[in-house]
Amino acid sequence: MTSEAAHERKKLGWLKRLGWAGFLFFFLKGLVWLAVFLGAGKLFTG
Repeated sequence: MTSEAAHERKKLGWLKRLGWAGFLFFFLKGLVWLAVFLGAGKLFTG
């Protein structure tokens, strides 16, 4: 097995461990930050 294949397998294992809970957490966190910046932009532009 090449080191590149081992690296890909390791990355896939990490993504599986992350799971749906991790995905949803970071997705919602990103949406909150978008809302914060959108609100700040509207506040400063009038």
